[in-house]
Amino acid sequence: MPADSQNPFNQVPIEITISVGKARPKIKELLQLEQDAVLPLDKRIEDPVELYVGDRLIARGELQELDGDQAGQLAVRLTEVVNLQDGL
Repeated sequence: MPADSQNPFNQVPIEITISVGKARPKIKELLQLEQDAVLPLDKRIEDPVELYVGDRLIARGELQELDGDQAGQLAVRLTEVVNLQDGL
C-alpha cells in the first residue's frame, strides 16, 4: 500500500478560492454602493480565472456552467495547473 494512502491529511478538505477579477472603485463610490449596484471588474467574461489556496496560485481555468442535475451551478475547467509536488 503506498505511503500516501496512509497519510491522515489526505482526507482533510481544503478551501480553494477562485478569483474572477478585481474592482478598484474610489472610496466615494464604495461608500455609495447599494443593492443592485454593478461593480465593474478588470477582467472580461472569457478571461481565465485563478485558483488559490491561501495566497498561493495553484491553477488557472475557465468558468463553466454545469448541465443536468446541477444545471446553473458554476464550475471551473482547469487549463493550467502548478506543480504541487513540493507542497503548498
